[in-house]
Amino acid sequence: MAPSTVQHVVFDAADPQLVAGFWSQALGRPIEDDWGDFIRLSADDAGTRIAFAAVPEPKSAKNRVHLDLNTDNREHAVAELVGLGASVIETRTADEHTWTVMADPEGNEFCVA
Repeated sequence: MAPSTVQHVVFDAADPQLVAGFWSQALGRPIEDDWGDFIRLSADDAGTRIAFAAVPEPKSAKNRVHLDLNTDNREHAVAELVGLGASVIETRTADEHTWTVMADPEGNEFCVA
C-alpha cells in the first residue's frame, strides 16, 4: 500500500456552524471553507484539516476517535474552553499524567492534557 496522509479529521454534527465555530476558537484555526453542510478549518503544519459534516441523527454514544489537546496550563485551558461552550466530564490521573475529559457543544468528547 502506498503511504497515505490524513486530509481531514471529520466530526459529524447536527449544527456544523456551531461546532466549527467552537473548534475554530479553541484551536485558533480559522474557518477556511464553509459549504453549509461541510465546514473545514485551516490546515495545521502537517496539512491536516478538521472538518464538520452535517448529519441528521444525534450523537448516541461515546466517540470512537477523539482529539487530545496539549497545553502548558491545563486548568487555564479548561476554563477557556468552558467559556467557549465546552463542558467538563471528568479529570483523570494515571501515573504522573493528569488530563481533563471534556465535551464540545454537541457532546463530542476530547481531552486536555
